[in-house]
Amino acid sequence: MISFSFSRLAAGLAALVLLTLPAHAQGPLRVDVTEGHLDPMPVAIPDFIGADGRAAEAGEQIARVVTNNLRNSGLFAPVDRDAHIERIENIDLRPRFGDWRVINAQALLIGRVTIDGEDRMQIAFRLWDTATEQQLLGLQFATTPDNWRRIAHKVSDAIYERLTGEQGYFDTRIVYVAESVGQDGETIRRLAVMDQDGANPSLLTDRSFMALLPNYSPGAQQITFVAQREDGRNMSYLYDLATGRRESLFEGGPSLSADGQSLAPRFHPDGRSLVVAAERHGSHHIFRYDLRSRILRQITSHPADDVSPSYAPSGEQIVFSSNRAGRSQLYVMNADGSDVRRITFGDGQYFAPVWSPRGDLVAFVRQQAGGRFSLGVVRPDGSGDERILYEGYFVDSPTWAPNGRVLAFTRGEFAREGTEYSIWSVDLAGFNLRRLPTQGPASDPAWSPLIE
Repeated sequence: MISFSFSRLAAGLAALVLLTLPAHAQGPLRVDVTEGHLDPMPVAIPDFIGADGRAAEAGEQIARVVTNNLRNSGLFAPVDRDAHIERIENIDLRPRFGDWRVINAQALLIGRVTIDGEDRMQIAFRLWDTATEQQLLGLQFATTPDNWRRIAHKVSDAIYERLTGEQGYFDTRIVYVAESVGQDGETIRRLAVMDQDGANPSLLTDRSFMALLPNYSPGAQQITFVAQREDGRNMSYLYDLATGRRESLFEGGPSLSADGQSLAPRFHPDGRSLVVAAERHGSHHIFRYDLRSRILRQITSHPADDVSPSYAPSGEQIVFSSNRAGRSQLYVMNADGSDVRRITFGDGQYFAPVWSPRGDLVAFVRQQAGGRFSLGVVRPDGSGDERILYEGYFVDSPTWAPNGRVLAFTRGEFAREGTEYSIWSVDLAGFNLRRLPTQGPASDPAWSPLIE
């Protein structure tokens, strides 16, 4: 029997052993995510069965979330439930595969939910290849009933990984800036957080200051953000998501200007330090800030403005934006500031670079003549052509899903009252452009790592 576990799962959430039926070699069913365009894989996802009304309701909810996750990835096409022929009543019996092949379902996900007298929920599922009639995956989780949505995301991640060969990204959260209008007409910007599918939104900060430019820590337990205060000062903060505690950063260090992206601290991959651009002697330079010693050390000292630093996954290099060449372009340097290399040479202004968690690409925003904005990616050594994923009226603040396959970003659209901001996502092929559901205008998304 093969064991399977998720490392350091949250309290009250556990993965048990792989479910098995009579032995079969694992089948070849696979979604090729390296293709520039593909037809989504048809997959059938009946409601998970339950022994009583409460368990059956949870099973229906879990199946709906898994269906939406897989559909939203753009790689899978869930088969309409009205087309299902077989009614699944026992996941420990082999399905009637012919009933699923006739409706063109290449993969079949079946599951079961039970809730015992101590209010513990168990969710078991099996993933089948309908063509070879082989079980591809079978897992069982134990949790509390109020954790059903996280289980649905973990089921989605397990299926995504089994059928694509890549890590999933569904059990994640997105922190962002939620915009609203006060009674006197002023714009209010507060930090908010939600599941990657828009569920469970909640506000993190109040309206006593304008919040901007959040970024996650590697462990998804902390975020940094910038506060525009009523006294005109712009201060960077560290926010603990577990306790709600907020502390200011860089006290006694260089002053921080309000120059857009230049104020956004980003974590080193080890979580023990930050990199940030700050103003000193009339120019913006890049600094490293040690969270233990509270020492702020200057990394760049060029007369031009160096802003928007972002670490490589290894922590050994930094990409940043600079007007050293007369207009803003992207540069890569070693983490100590040595060996600076320019990696973009196109027309217009390049800004908001973010290194992919896979290490193979850097996402950026480019503004060209006429105010045209583009979201694109480039190799960190500057080789090859840039790949433009989206062009529009306004683009800003790209952020990577933890598997490096999807980007979320701020998209601005012209409205009668001015520009209206919303959060969108797109895949690396430039397909599957979709708006993320938020309660009102939203901007500045930051995607968490997988939740542990």
